[in-house]
Amino acid sequence: MKEANFNIPGYSPRVLIAPLDWGLGHATRCIPLISALIKQSCTVIVAAEGQIKALLQKEFPALQFIELKGYRVRYSRSKFWMPVKLMLQLPNIILRIYAENKWLKNAVNEYQIDAVISDNRMGLHHKKISCIYITHQLTIKTGAGFTERIAQKIHYRYINKFSACWVPDAKGSVNLAGALSHPVTFPRIPVTYTGPLSRFSKIVTEEKYDLTIILSGPEPQRTIFENIILAEVENMQGKICIIRGVLAQTKIPLLKNSLIEIKNHLPAYELGKIIQQSNMIISRCGYSTIMDLVKLQKKAILVPTPGQTEQEYLAEYLREQQLFYCTGQEDFSLQDALKEAAGFSYSAFSVSTDDHIKLVEGFVSTLTNNADI
Repeated sequence: MKEANFNIPGYSPRVLIAPLDWGLGHATRCIPLISALIKQSCTVIVAAEGQIKALLQKEFPALQFIELKGYRVRYSRSKFWMPVKLMLQLPNIILRIYAENKWLKNAVNEYQIDAVISDNRMGLHHKKISCIYITHQLTIKTGAGFTERIAQKIHYRYINKFSACWVPDAKGSVNLAGALSHPVTFPRIPVTYTGPLSRFSKIVTEEKYDLTIILSGPEPQRTIFENIILAEVENMQGKICIIRGVLAQTKIPLLKNSLIEIKNHLPAYELGKIIQQSNMIISRCGYSTIMDLVKLQKKAILVPTPGQTEQEYLAEYLREQQLFYCTGQEDFSLQDALKEAAGFSYSAFSVSTDDHIKLVEGFVSTLTNNADI
């Protein structure tokens, strides 16, 4: 085992945290974990690149960031061709997993890392230090039972190389991810439910917007959905805010309707405030977005990204649980969606969203109480 430095007075455990680059949600759900680690006097190092790195640097400018190449998965404009395009990229994904494992071996020595928290990056395991794997997909929905079993077997092969697995969902039957996070068969390593992870905090504020639309997710589908929204929203009544979900300083579309505000991107506090000032939210069905909406107890219309079987499953599950009104992007009508949502019977979801704090406390305590980790 790696020789620990915890007997040195004032030494802070050095924890590497690395989110997957398949959408910003992997980064945003790491924010509460990073905050909890900092409160436990840990030295947090973030490994990322591109938009993931830019987002977390805005939230934590004082942290140390090191470059780690992402998987850089490309998506299709067509829902039909999405599975094919993903399959063709599997060899590159496997090579990237191997490369990041090799990278970690060097990084542990160079940066004196004591532990790793990996959000869905399957290569970031190490034999000599504690390595936590975060995922809400213990079942990977592919659309067919046979391929789902194969995908789970492959996924578990990687998960079992880690010290433990943290699942960002509630443990019991009342949960947000259904079969995704509550499989029939579990990995061999310890599995702990963190509760939903959200970067937001509830505040007292007055309602300012009738509707807020949050655009997110991979291209080109983000832009396709944005164009659908912009084509309809011009003639809408009421105060509307559109968050485009792009970190780059791209030109904001100009609309004639003066009641519409458009923003490229907002830091966590400002975005959380706007969500809480809104009567209704429209967003993708990304899991991190779902956890944020539950934390803030907001009603929403969720539109899954076409071809993303995980989001399509979540949309069906959440609508059945009456937690959110969900509809497809194909033939999407803004006015029809708002009308249907107005008559939808929303159910409340009440579960602790702070369980991760005690989990992190216990994790850091385990690190500092062991001389050899």
